[in-house]
Amino acid sequence: MGKGVRSKNINQMNSMDKVVLTLATTNLGKFKEFDQFLSDFPLILKSQPQDFEVEETGSSFAENARIKSIAIANLMGTWALADDSGLCVEALSGAPGIYSSRYANNDVERIQRILNELESSSNRSAYFVSNICIAAPGNEILLQVDGRCEGRITHAPRGLEGFGYDPIFEVNGTGLTFAEMPKFQKNKLGHRGKAFSKLETSLRELLGNC
Repeated sequence: MGKGVRSKNINQMNSMDKVVLTLATTNLGKFKEFDQFLSDFPLILKSQPQDFEVEETGSSFAENARIKSIAIANLMGTWALADDSGLCVEALSGAPGIYSSRYANNDVERIQRILNELESSSNRSAYFVSNICIAAPGNEILLQVDGRCEGRITHAPRGLEGFGYDPIFEVNGTGLTFAEMPKFQKNKLGHRGKAFSKLETSLRELLGNC
């Protein structure tokens, strides 16, 4: 994992001396979570173009996070943060895993597919994984971390918050799905929040050296 700091350039800095960071996602829910995580950092957040798609050819969350962050950093000429995350269900041999966002056409259909596949299974164990990678233009990896949250798949969706598989993922020890939790609790217990907690100190150090 590279931690070298690139020199300042006009694409990365503005008059307030803040680093421009492009979030490599078109998922509004994911963008909002990172906007909260990064709210007190000296950053200007941008989103990637809605019509630009990065082909996720990796065989792991880590590989796909690197692919996405490098592609967006080079496209935008800024630092880029990519999160590759997904749901891994024990009874489904880890599926949908890296194919979580491609398991069906939309969130409702993806949730229903999981429930259908687990209909006759007593093993509801599952976990969420998040791998976060920050890259700079020129294929430079600045930081990369991961996080994991253990839980179980419910028998029916519960809750109105969150996005994706949140309504059917109950976090161990809470009795609540991600979709039933207030945002601060999900941010603390969730896979993305756990990954970000590992990233936070190194990112502050990186920004302090700019």
